[in-house]
Formats: sequence, structure tokens, C-alpha cells
Amino acid sequence: MLKEKIVYRDELPINVITANIEEYPIHFHDDMEVVYVLDGSITLRNGYYTYALKQGDIFILNDREMHSFESTGEDNMVMMLQMDLSYFSRYYDNLKNNFFVTDMEDDSDESLDVLKNILARIMMEVLQKGYGYEHKVIESTHNLIACLMSDFQYFVMEDGKFKNESKNKGNKILAGRLNRITDYMYDNYNRKLTLSEIADREHLSIYYLSHIIKEATGLSFQDLLSYIRVEESEKLLLGTNKKIGAIADETGFSAVRYYIKHFENWFGMHPLEYRKKYIGKIISREIEAKYTRCSPASIEEAIRSQVKGVYADYADKLKIKPVIVDVDVYDDYAEVKKGEPELAEIMNRSVNSILAQPYNTLMSMGENLIASGSKYVVTTKCQYPGALTSLSILVYNFDDNVIKALKRIGTSSDLLRIVKNYEGESEFLIRCTGMSGEFRVLRYRLDSDNIIKQIEENGREKEEETVREMIINKMLTEPAISSATYTSSDAMSIRSIFKGVGAELIMIDSK
Repeated sequence: MLKEKIVYRDELPINVITANIEEYPIHFHDDMEVVYVLDGSITLRNGYYTYALKQGDIFILNDREMHSFESTGEDNMVMMLQMDLSYFSRYYDNLKNNFFVTDMEDDSDESLDVLKNILARIMMEVLQKGYGYEHKVIESTHNLIACLMSDFQYFVMEDGKFKNESKNKGNKILAGRLNRITDYMYDNYNRKLTLSEIADREHLSIYYLSHIIKEATGLSFQDLLSYIRVEESEKLLLGTNKKIGAIADETGFSAVRYYIKHFENWFGMHPLEYRKKYIGKIISREIEAKYTRCSPASIEEAIRSQVKGVYADYADKLKIKPVIVDVDVYDDYAEVKKGEPELAEIMNRSVNSILAQPYNTLMSMGENLIASGSKYVVTTKCQYPGALTSLSILVYNFDDNVIKALKRIGTSSDLLRIVKNYEGESEFLIRCTGMSGEFRVLRYRLDSDNIIKQIEENGREKEEETVREMIINKMLTEPAISSATYTSSDAMSIRSIFKGVGAELIMIDSK
């Protein structure tokens, strides 16, 4: 069971494991993996070569590469970021089978610092799961790929291992050509493949193509092809019981003696000797990875010491706690609250009329109040006793200081200043128990940008506008409306996240 299936959660096309690794047996996967040593050291075996990675080192495991990790005896902290290539390949041609090398002569190269910064930001976003973090993580991963493609896809063979080659950096034509060539070679290594065939595809002379491959990789075309074939044969050696003659034929070698020769050249031993040595060290149901996930606090401390400035950007956000509203339909529905919601004092003030739009919309429906707090209101149109087939939930994002200010401000300029200056983030989780069936969930959302634009429009002297300007201003002031369908067996959770002053009215109706 050499192939490891990566499970992507939270609807994210990336997976991050940060752990103290004791042993991670030999395996491969279809996706790309970025290994970043935050503390200590590990031994990484990648194909035929063994690397000693220390604190601050980054290694790119390209898709389908056989690899394993092992502790050096000291504690370590390793970030393993795996990227779903089926997702990101939609945006980048030839990303699959691409070849990225971060082993550099100069460890202080600024491109490595950029890479570390991006990885640290991804890690902090994943740890905190703050406002819109999924979008931020995906955006940062795109930046990671852009960095890899810009600075780390140029390599040369030195002393038996691939090293980053900076002299061709920025040569996008060469990079694109090499990507197409290696991609084609990986897809066709198991048959007779000639330099002439690839030269025809690239519309180049055989001589010039041969020169490009040698100059860019340090290998001749035939040596590069043999390397790919030997590399792919490792999966068959350790993952099957096939005889080496069958493996030689399956990987494109014309004779078993050529396979043995090239395998010994790269791995330093006969294929059968290699199989005997490593067959018991592959990942399987019996041989599992041994690692201990690191605590968020220890990861944050490692990031703070490794990447200057990134931790500080997120430090203030670590104290954010979700606002959890529990609505137990069996109890709350039976007890209709008397009087006005707690929000009424703020929302009934004329100076806050723009902010109060979602609140006024909810109040205009004349529904029964079943729950209320300083930042939320829950109502229903249904009458008790009887089935509860609808629920209306209104949440506002502001802190206690904003609440105090909204109770005493006197002008729209005061409201504008509050909305512009408040950047607090909040997560609301409304947990409703006692609702079963299929429901339509309609969301009416007023963000800080909508509020600011409306206040500015109300205070601006009217002047003649073009049709385009009128449409743009209308779009900027109007709240966003979205609809979805949920199926619940008894419990339903509604999540709302904010940055800055804002409100969301959520209307749930049985279908």
C-alpha cells in the first residue's frame, strides 16, 4: 500500500499537518507536498537520495515521488502542506509532473524568505480559522505556487542530487518548454521515446533540444529518461511482487540488463537488493506513520521565531471567541419573550437608521420573539402549540465599545467614523435543535462597505451621474442576498462570519 490517500477537509484543496515526526514510512501520493522544518531536524529520503533537513529548510515533494521521513533523535516540528493538484491544475498548465527544487547554494536567498513567509501565513490562517479564512488560505496557496513557478523550477544535477539553478530564473519560455518536455516524458516513459519525437512536438532541432535539456538539468535526454524510468520502477519494486524483468519492460527499458545498470547508477545497488532492504519499510495497515501533532501554541511560537513579522499580524486575533447562540426549539418556541429585543435601544435611534435596515426588516414581519441578546435576535412566525416551520435570525457584528457609542452618537458622521474604524472579526454559530426536514435558508447581508457607501451617498450633494455610475453606486449600497437548501434530521447549525460592523438576517423556512 505505497500510495497514500490524502483527505482534504473543510472544503479546502490543501491539507496541513504540523507534527513531531518519529517515523513516516515510504509512500507516495498524487499531489504535491511542501515540507517546512520549523524546529529541530529530520532525515528525508526522496527516491535514491537522502537529505538531512534542519530548522528553516524547505523541501518540495513533487507528485508521485517516493519519500519517507525519520527522526534524527532530537525533537522536531515539521509542517507538511499537501496541495490538491486536481484543483490547482485548473489554473496552471503542466502543474502536475512539474519539478520544483528548493535546495540552494545560498540559504539567505530572498526567494526562500518569501516562501517561508507564505507558508507561515497559511499556517496561521489554518490555526485560527478566522473570518473568510478558506478564501485567504486558497489565495495564499496560489501565491505559493506562483513563487515556486517563478523561483524554484530551475534545477541542475550536482554530485548526484538536484540543486536549484538561478541563472535561468525569469526565463519563462525556457520554463514552459521544460515543463512540457518533462510532463510528456513522465506520461510516455514506459514506451520507446526518442529525442526526435519531442523535438518535433516542440518544433526544435534535435541538436538544440538536446542542448536545452543538458543546459537546464545537467543531464542528457537519455540520462533524464533513464532517471524517470528508474524513479517510476521504485513503486513496482516495493509495491508489487513482479519480477525485475517484468518491471524493466513495464518501465520502458529495452532489456533487463539496462534496467539493472541504470538502477545501480542511481540507487547504488541491484534492484533485488533494494527490494529486500526496503520492502519492510513501506506504509501499510501494519506499518503506520508515527508522529505527534503539535499544539497551536507551540506552532505559533515556532513561526514567531522563524518568520519575523507574520506572527505579529495575527497575534491580536488569537483572542477571538465565537458567539454561540443555542436555540432549543422544544423550550424556546414554547416561551414567547415579552417586550422588545435588547437591540431595540440602538436600532430605534434615527441616527442609526442605515445600520438598522435588517433589524427594521425583521420587526416589520411582526413575528414572535423567542431569543434575544446584545448582538442577536431570533423570531418565528409560527404560533405555539404547533409545528415550527420557520425561524428568523438576525446577528450584528460589533463589540461592547461600539454598542456604547451607538447609544450616544448624534450625527451620521459619528456613525461613519465608527464603521470605518471598527475592524473586529466575529464568528456566530446558531445551533437550532428540534427542526427536522428540508429548509430553504435565505441570507440578507449588510457589510461595512454597504453601510459606509450609504452614509456617504446620503451626505453627498446630488450631481448628475452617468447610467454606469448610478448602477455602480446602487450595487455598492445594496446588501447581498443568497439562498441555499439545508436538510436537517433534528439539529441545524447556521454559521455567520464578519469583519467590521455588519449584520446578517437569516430566514429559515420549511420546504
